[in-house]
Formats: sequence, C-alpha cells, structure tokens
Amino acid sequence: MSRFRSIALASIVTACVSLQAASVSIAQEPAGEPTSKVVLTSEVKWDHLNPKRGDLAPKAGTLWGDRNGTEPTGFLLKPNDGFESPPHIHNVSYRGVVIRGLIHNDDPNAENMWMPAGSFWTQPKGEVHITAAKGTDSLAYIEIENGPYLVLPKEEAFDSGERPVNVDTSNIVWLDASDITWVDQPGMKASANGPKVAFLWGNTQDGQLNGTFVKLPAGFTGKINTHGSAFRAVVIKGQPQYQVSKADTKTLEPGSYFSSEGESVHQVSSKAGVESIIYVRTDGKYDVIQALPKK
Repeated sequence: MSRFRSIALASIVTACVSLQAASVSIAQEPAGEPTSKVVLTSEVKWDHLNPKRGDLAPKAGTLWGDRNGTEPTGFLLKPNDGFESPPHIHNVSYRGVVIRGLIHNDDPNAENMWMPAGSFWTQPKGEVHITAAKGTDSLAYIEIENGPYLVLPKEEAFDSGERPVNVDTSNIVWLDASDITWVDQPGMKASANGPKVAFLWGNTQDGQLNGTFVKLPAGFTGKINTHGSAFRAVVIKGQPQYQVSKADTKTLEPGSYFSSEGESVHQVSSKAGVESIIYVRTDGKYDVIQALPKK
C-alpha cells in the first residue's frame, strides 16, 4: 500500500507539536563566541553504502558518527541516476531528507511516489522496501539512532511496530514569528519574508531529541542560538554563509554540515535572492534571531 496516507498523519503530528512549542519559554541568550564544527560537501569522503554490491550500490559519505559502529550517525546518500534497489530490509530504522533529485522509498508493490528536494521520510527497521532515484546528481541525508547500518535480505523481514512516513515538500507546515517563540524578528512585525521553522519529528521539550527544518529568507542575516547539549545541522537548500570566525566565512553548499556541543551561537546569512533551508537535529530548543535592518 502506498504511503500517501502517512502525509496527512505527519501534518497532524506537526501541527500538534507546533502548538506545544508556541507555549514554551526560551532560555536566555548564551554568551561568548560560537564553538562549532563545519564539514563542507566538498570535504566529504565517499564509499559504498553496501560494500557487497560495490558500484551497484549508492555512495555514502559520513557527516557525523560512524554507521559501521554502534552510535547515532548522519551520512549523505548519493545514488546514481535510475538507481533502484532490490527489495530489502535494514536492521535499524532511519530518517531521510531529499537534498537534490527525486527519491522514491516505499513498499515494493506501491506506486512510485517521487519525493523532491525538501521532502522527509522515515523507514522502519525490518520492513521490506525499495529505494529508487531520478536525477544525475541526486543526494539525500540519512540519519540513524544506533548502528551498525546494515542492508539485509527481505527474507529476514520483521515487524518492529513502527510505521513509515513520507512527507512531500509541498506538505511541510511552516511556522513564523507569529506562531512560535523560536523565531525572533526584533523591532519588526512578523512577516511572510521572515525566518520560519517546520517541526518534523520528536519532542521539543528540554532534553528530548527532535528534528526540524529552518527556512532563512533570501538576504537573511542573523544567528541561531542553541540551548541543547548537542546541535547538528545539514544544509538542504541554498548557499548560506556561515561565520566561523571574524576573519573566516564559509559558503555551505547543500549537503554541508555544522554542529556544536552545549549552548552556542551560529552566525548565518543567506545570499540575496536565494533562500536557505537547513535540517536541524538537537536535544533541546534553539532561537532563530534576525538582525535588525541597518538604518
């Protein structure tokens, strides 16, 4: 059965989480210089996702963690144009975000649901599925909570109790400063052109893991203040500028990654005419603060 039914469910869950987030208080702004790690897409080292299939398998590039180890991990998936996997299962569940191209991930008998850039999906462990790609430069971000990440034959299928979700980018629910306290436009009224947040999964209460999208409008200048113990961010769209230090600013192509431990400040901006979308995984809250316009 196709997973279109999951889109409505995901939208309802998103709406419920956003109402919860609107009522929480925000911690004070952290002081001091940001401490962070930055990995550019051009610096990622690639290998085969499934070594047993060699060049027939997509390439994978680790951004954080170790998919061959036991810890949580985030990595990039780069399938060839026209790639289609045989029916298979995984020993662990994962989440995915489409960065470029079109990705289909579903039951082997389901009709194709080609998800474009900015779409989000989940794949439960033990469930038989196929993954396919369209586009000469397809790219996705994959995230697991524990490893190792293994590809296993469909004959080993089992029911974990989890259910898959496919959310096309057109069904993402965006919230701005008029909806939630996570977005701040000091000295300005909330506008359609301000930064926005979309809640994807998890619990936004302090200390709980959650995943969100952050949309920075074209020409945005400001910062993301983090309040959790760990903050991980992957660029999905655009070419945001990331200020590593006063003398060093990096352009983050889609697939690039930045992170921090503890309360931190990330100085970011979007080029004129180009909006940015960033996927964020954290175990707390964060603030998106737009700088006051120059007079």
